[in-house]
Amino acid sequence: MSSKPPSSPQAKTTANTHCVVAELLRGLRDCRRVLDIPCGEGAFVERIAGWGLEVHAADCEDVIQAPHAIFKRADMNERLPYADDQFDAVVSIDGIEHLEHPFGFVRECARILRAGGSAILSTPNISSLRSRWRWFITGFHNKCKGPLNERRPSPAHHVNMISFPELRYMLHSSGFQITAVRANRVKAVSWLYAPWAPLAYGMTAWEFAREERDPGQRRRNREILRQMFSLPILLGETMIVMSRTER
Repeated sequence: MSSKPPSSPQAKTTANTHCVVAELLRGLRDCRRVLDIPCGEGAFVERIAGWGLEVHAADCEDVIQAPHAIFKRADMNERLPYADDQFDAVVSIDGIEHLEHPFGFVRECARILRAGGSAILSTPNISSLRSRWRWFITGFHNKCKGPLNERRPSPAHHVNMISFPELRYMLHSSGFQITAVRANRVKAVSWLYAPWAPLAYGMTAWEFAREERDPGQRRRNREILRQMFSLPILLGETMIVMSRTER
């Protein structure tokens, strides 16, 4: 009787996310050692397996099916089991929204990255007009459309949905500087919300100008405004943010 061939690792994320993350990773210079966390079954590891990289993978459960990875169990809410300055890049695809301590994870990414290393993070885009509209009507964002089961807490729960300004604050206050903002795709239905963009832009710009008096933060707010109203954030399904350590 023939044995059943092993199944391919499943990419449990939104369409095209792995493709965009891989494109950003491939564009990095002097990138030799990469960590994929949470790696799941290892679909992203398999995607980049032929690139000649030293690929490490980590997750809270050992379900990886990718033979090309150096795997460790790791709790993303705790100190990661890696040395300071160990990696050139950290990839975290749809992981940070599951964490009780996302700030701690971002700081751990900064610790284990070398100076000038890059972190690529993806997470559901709750700053999109479509998700904002869902929040206005129901009190719940897209990709987290109802209450979580509090009787059965799970690592799969989206316990920390993060807006773009919040993610930028986590990164910039932890020693990173954002270098790219992308989206996996813009779904056709998202264009239905585009007519609201001028009103949203005007109200947001007015609030930014009215609330902030510090000249330096006013300049930063103008950059944040541009990023918030870029196509990937305004209409994208999943936001993909690349940042570089500044130490």
